[in-house]
This record gives sequence, C-alpha cells and structure tokens, in this order.
Amino acid sequence: MEQTLFIIKPDAVGRNLTGEILCRVEAAGFRIRGMKMVRLRLDQARGFYAIHQGKSFYGPLTEFMSSGPAIVTCLEGQGAIAGLRKLIGSTDPDGAEPGTIRREFATDVQHNVVHASDGPDTARQEISFFFSQSELV
Repeated sequence: MEQTLFIIKPDAVGRNLTGEILCRVEAAGFRIRGMKMVRLRLDQARGFYAIHQGKSFYGPLTEFMSSGPAIVTCLEGQGAIAGLRKLIGSTDPDGAEPGTIRREFATDVQHNVVHASDGPDTARQEISFFFSQSELV
C-alpha cells in the first residue's frame, strides 16, 4: 500500500466543498490514515512549497495557502499517488478531464481546490511536514 498527501486548499474549505471532495476520495477507494485542519502561517507555506521558490507563482501560491484553513490528509491505497492525481485532474481546471475534482470545483489555476503529492519521495516529505508517525493510523 502506498501513502500520499492530499490537501483541500483554502478556496475549497471556504466554499464548503470539504465533504463533497472527501466523499469522492473515499468512493475512489482511498483510505484516510490521518487528517487535520490547519491554518498555515506564511513561513510554513513558504517552507512547504520551497521547491517552487524563484518561480513566478511562488509568492501568490504561498500567500493563498496561508489565507485560510486547509484540510491536510494522509491517504493510503494501491497506487495511491498516481490514482489520486488522476482523480484530481490537471492543475489547470480548463485542461482537466471531465469528472475530476479540479474540473468540477476549481475556478482557475491558482484556486484549484486541492494538492496531491507527485511522487513517492515527495509524498514521504510532505506527509512528514504535517504528520508525526503517531498521528497516522
């Protein structure tokens, strides 16, 4: 079984989409191993997205991610990383497949409602950013 990090971003939390999004994730066969609501400080958002430092979207992204509460979740499943990324769709909702979370709920590239780890190393790093081992069941 593979684990991955999944974040329901502040725009989705603010629009009361948390339940609908989690319902789709569970219906797709993912198991929640850890979950909490967080409000990232700007320095925490910068640390989490440090890999993108220097890119044009880094500042707006970190400000957005620290603008309100988010739901961080550790998910588990067979092929969880690739499967979750397929379920959420492309970063740009206009290019996302019909039926994906981003196609259904995102308003634009920056306000794309969710984040998912893009590989095994990233998943381990991102999960440990938000969860200690004792918080994962």
